[in-house]
Amino acid sequence: MLKLRLGLPKGSLQEATFQLFKQAGFNLSVRSRSYFPTVNDPELEVVLMRAQEIPRYVNDGVLDAGLSGLDWIMENGADVVEVADLVYAKNTSNPIRLVIAVSNDSEINTVSDLKGKRIATELVRVTNNFLKQNGVEAFVEYSYGATEVKVPHLVDAIADITETGSSLKANNLRVIATVLQSTTKLHANKQAWQDPWKKEKLQSLSVLLQGALRARSKVGLKMNVPGNKLKELLDVLPAMKQPTVSQLVQSDWLAVETILEEKLVRELIPALKKAGAQDIIEYPLTKVIP
Repeated sequence: MLKLRLGLPKGSLQEATFQLFKQAGFNLSVRSRSYFPTVNDPELEVVLMRAQEIPRYVNDGVLDAGLSGLDWIMENGADVVEVADLVYAKNTSNPIRLVIAVSNDSEINTVSDLKGKRIATELVRVTNNFLKQNGVEAFVEYSYGATEVKVPHLVDAIADITETGSSLKANNLRVIATVLQSTTKLHANKQAWQDPWKKEKLQSLSVLLQGALRARSKVGLKMNVPGNKLKELLDVLPAMKQPTVSQLVQSDWLAVETILEEKLVRELIPALKKAGAQDIIEYPLTKVIP
């Protein structure tokens, strides 16, 4: 049987990735200390590894494809095919940022002030490239972790990933520059992408994963409304395209259904009720495929 060898991130992004795949229809399970999850798709062979390493193994053809951040693809200098942009992170559904930060009382305020300074980061290549683009020479050293605590006693600045900014604030750091904004990428080895079966499998996987992410911010609404109240109802009812309206059996009442952003529901339901809607039902969505 043909198989697609897929690398998924182990560590901080693992749980969020497993949840996304479950929503997309793929049930992953892994035993403690194992790096080879089982999945309810015999055409997938999944390997867990650090997100930092996945692009390198995809680039070298050890993996057919993988999920890792744009930051790590750039850090590895990986020449890969971007199949899908998957905007999710450990705690939020927002992109993460690689930022340069200094202590709150530092005299460093701009990128040019970093000339001749010492900077700690896990993303040495990306940081050096950023400094070079800005005409700044500095000493960039690799950090093996706990990067935030190194300022100001060990280094002058750090280049670190932030999702919410809370860790930087907790360590009395302030951001002076954003190096890049990064999202998780489903990316493929170039030779694997040339294989018709693997390409089709990856495209199908992309559709399902993106559909699952798209559904996270949306809900469905169903309701009944008297025929003479329909226009008033539609005037306040948003929809992805147009609401679905159907006639109830042996009745002058209509059933109305729509898909909309979840954040609108709280204020919308009272307005729908006021416009004549009854039997209003809100339900979650698993996937939205345009």
